[in-house]
Formats: sequence, C-alpha cells, structure tokens
Amino acid sequence: TCALPISDMLPDAASLADDPLEQDAPDHVADDPAIGLWFLGDGDRANLATDLRAFTTGNLVRPLVDGRSYFARLCAELQATQAGDQVYFLDFRGDLEERLDGPGSEIGEVLGEAARREVMVYGLLWRSQPKALQQSEKANAEFVRQIDEDGGQVLLDARTRRGGSHHQKLVVVRHPGSPARDIAFVGGIDLGYGRNDDSEHAGDPQAMSFPAAYGPRPPWHDIQAEVRGPAVHDLEHTFRERWYGSSVLDLPSPVRQLYDRAYHMGAMTSRPLPEPAAADETPRGTQAVQVLRTYPARVRRYPFAPHGERSIARAYRTAFARARCLVYLEDQYLWSRPVAGIIASALRDKPGLRVIAVVPRYPDKDGRITRVPPLLGQHQVMRACAAAGGDRFAVYDLENHQGTPVYVHAKVVIVDDVWAMVGSDNLNRRSWSHDSELSVAVLDSERDAREPSDPAGLGDGARAFARDLRLRLWREHLDRQPEDTTDLLDPREAFEAFRRQAHLLAAWHAGGRSGPRPPGRVLPHQRGTLPPAARLWATPMYRMIYDPDGRPWRDRLRGRL
Repeated sequence: TCALPISDMLPDAASLADDPLEQDAPDHVADDPAIGLWFLGDGDRANLATDLRAFTTGNLVRPLVDGRSYFARLCAELQATQAGDQVYFLDFRGDLEERLDGPGSEIGEVLGEAARREVMVYGLLWRSQPKALQQSEKANAEFVRQIDEDGGQVLLDARTRRGGSHHQKLVVVRHPGSPARDIAFVGGIDLGYGRNDDSEHAGDPQAMSFPAAYGPRPPWHDIQAEVRGPAVHDLEHTFRERWYGSSVLDLPSPVRQLYDRAYHMGAMTSRPLPEPAAADETPRGTQAVQVLRTYPARVRRYPFAPHGERSIARAYRTAFARARCLVYLEDQYLWSRPVAGIIASALRDKPGLRVIAVVPRYPDKDGRITRVPPLLGQHQVMRACAAAGGDRFAVYDLENHQGTPVYVHAKVVIVDDVWAMVGSDNLNRRSWSHDSELSVAVLDSERDAREPSDPAGLGDGARAFARDLRLRLWREHLDRQPEDTTDLLDPREAFEAFRRQAHLLAAWHAGGRSGPRPPGRVLPHQRGTLPPAARLWATPMYRMIYDPDGRPWRDRLRGRL
C-alpha cells in the first residue's frame, strides 16, 4: 500500500455525487471521441463565473523547448508588429535587459519600441516581494516604469492570496484585420535573467543569482508552447479577465505608496483595453486545446473566479485516471501529498503503468533553512510513489556534457503519447490551488502511425503532438538523433532505454570518469539528505509557506479538488 494517504484534495465518490458542478456538466460532442474522455467538459472547471470555452479545435501548437528557441520566436513576432496591433502579457518576473536574440534585443527595448510605434502594449506583472527575500519587486517595478514611459501600460498586480503569487506566463500578439498572424505563447518561461539557454545547456550569459551548485551560468531547461488558431482568443480572454478583475490592484499601504513614488508609478488602476476581436474559428492545425487555470479563493474575490478555479488540478486527475502505460513529466517542484496521491493511486490501479519524472538535482534555495522544506515534500512524494509502483516509478535529473547540473524549470506532462500539458503550473498543491497559473492541454486529432499505434490499448491511438513532444525532449536528454529513436517508440521499451542510459552515465561517474563519456545527460536522482530533527520544524513550514492550500474552506471540508 501507499506510504501516504491520498490527500483530502482528492474527492471521493460521495463528494462527487452531491457536487452539482460535477453532476450537471453536459457532455461535449466532438468529431474526436477522445476529447470527451481526456478533456474537462462544460462545467467541470467548477467556476461558473467565467465564460471561457471548454476547449477549441483546429489549433496549431508548436513546442518551443528551452528559452533560446522561445525568445527568438517571441522577438521576431514582437518586432513584426505595426501601429494598431495589440500585445498582452502576463508574467511572474521581468528583467528589462534580458536579451531575446542577441545584442539590441533586450525585452524592455523590444516592447518599448513596439509601444513607440503605436502598438498597444498591455501587461500585468506580479507585485512580488523585496529582493532581500530573493524575489523580484525591484526588477518588476523598473519594468513597469520603463514600458509606461514608452507609451504602454504595464501594472504591478498584487491581487493574490496572502503569501501567493501571480505565476502565469503568457504573451498574446493580435493583428486586427489579419487574424492568420495572431499568436500566443504560454508555458513556464519568464521574461527574465537566466532563461535564455539552449539545448546544449551552457547557461544564459545574463545569469541570475542562484545556488553555487549550478555554477556561474546556471544551465536552464524549460519549455513554452506557441499557439495559433481559435485558442489564441481564449488565452487573450484569460488576460482580459485579470485586467478587469478589480479596479484597485493593491491595498493602500504607506510603505507601498512611498515605493511607487520612488519608481514614478502612479497607475494603480487599469485603463480600458481595445474591444476584443471576434474569435477567429479558421482552422490552423489539427490540435484541440483546453485552456486551464488555477485561481485561489480570496476574501477580496476575483469576479471571474469568486470561489477560485482549479481546472489544472482537475485536468491532471482526469488524465492520470486514464493513464495505462507511461506518464512522462518534467517538473520544477514535484512535492505535494495531493500529487503523491494521484500518481500513487494510478500506479496501484494500473499494474502496467510506468512513470518517469525529471526534476532538478538541487533545490533553487540553498540556505540552511530554505533548502529543507522542499526536500521534505519531495521525499514524501517519492516514498509514496515508490511504495505504490516499485521500480515502475523512476526519478531522474539532468546535467550538461561538462557535468554541471541543469536546473529543470519545465512544467510538462505527457500521458500515454496521447495527452500533453504545457504551462506554468508545478505538480504541487500551491500550483493547484493557491497561486494563479495558466496551462494548455493538447490533444492532437492526427494519429501517429508508428508502432505501437495504440500503446495504451484503449482505442485512443498515439497522437502526433504528444509523441513528437516526448521524443523531442528525450532526444535532447539522451543525445539521440531523430532517426535513432526506434527503441523509444514503445513506452515500455522506452522506459527501460531511459533507465539504461541513466545508469550507464551513473556508472561512468562512479568509476572515476575513466574512458569516453557515455551519451546522454540523465542520471538517477539522489534524494538530498534531511537533518534528523528536520521534520519537527520543516513540516509546518512546508505546509504553510511552501505548499499552502488555496481552496475555500467548504471544499477542504468536503474533500473537493
């Protein structure tokens, strides 16, 4: 049995039976019958205040693996804007001087130039916390001031739950009168220092402050999704909901007022956005896209989510329940009892299921106090999942060819080569209930004919986007060429191939690195050690600060996700 009980975030049958949001959700009728099995239906996001569509079809989604590929695409799209075009963005952190594509492409300058040529630029940055707490309040304030001086409007948004953050990362570029050019970028990559790394993982020359174990230029692995088609409208709609979510972005505070005056930031309320363009339903590709979010329950309620929204968590619950052969995930913060419960339950119930997780080798905080709570949470997940799945559950981390650990900031999950999710959310309770998050689930109507053509045996078939994304990531991590992936197609064989390469590299390190370095960059993840008395003080700190619960009390008491 699982070493940990399934969290109270996992609803039981009784709670679902009397939940009207679950009971009364009508089924969606779509050409692809898998949509109704893998996606949430109308009402399933349990947020009746939003009019966001359940999903759209006919999209073209392209994964942009690592920051260099995303930043180059973003730079090209922003520089191609003209007067009257519209740019909307949400971000956790912004650094004005971060270069997108070489000298002269600093994000502050690219956005500023766009605003000066009368592109309508609107943005919301998290208000953040002071630099003394290793946060980005100063950098975000400078970002806001500069873009405002150039003619855009970017606001610091403090409308979070206490101790929470706005963690959504989104850029939408609209071209009125030319909808075929409309595009959105959504995922885990901030417009900040340290993110502009490529697949060789030598690190971003504009490094951020980071633990010494990752070197002076920390290697950084991440992913963003480029979206074209009807889903662009839904992503813009998410921005608009937040923009109009309240007339006041922060509570009055003498300290904050002095801070704002120092940075010449007078705007505490948002000005009206341009009228939204009608949704363009012209098919651009073969992917169905479901836009998923997290918003917490707050005393000062969001008008668009008065009791919060946890559609990301519910989407994971749906996908893991359907998993049969292989779940592959990359995650920055794989720590949480609810996550352990969902993964462990799937491993217990599906004896053929295997799970691979790729995580950072070391936490992103290396203080004597700050490093312990995340390690404690990760220990709980790994212990629970290993108890449920044995050697069918495997955790790895990454290094570059020089042996420097690669920080895994990616947030991506692929289930049975059918369903994939890319976004800002981590696999923990904070991302599932407490912070604002934004992700896209993708289900491709194009089937992949390579054998096994239906690895899960449920009739869904392997889908081109999900399988291609998994293989793209594995080629990077295992040092494979596109033509050298035959043993990676079958999820069961792929699981063993991944394990073999990781253990070969581990054996090379253990043997003193004698002889040629084996191919690949994956190593079995070694759990960090915890001080003997750590649980006494780290457990409450972990639950209250690192992984808090943002659900309304009525849902906590009734065990609703």
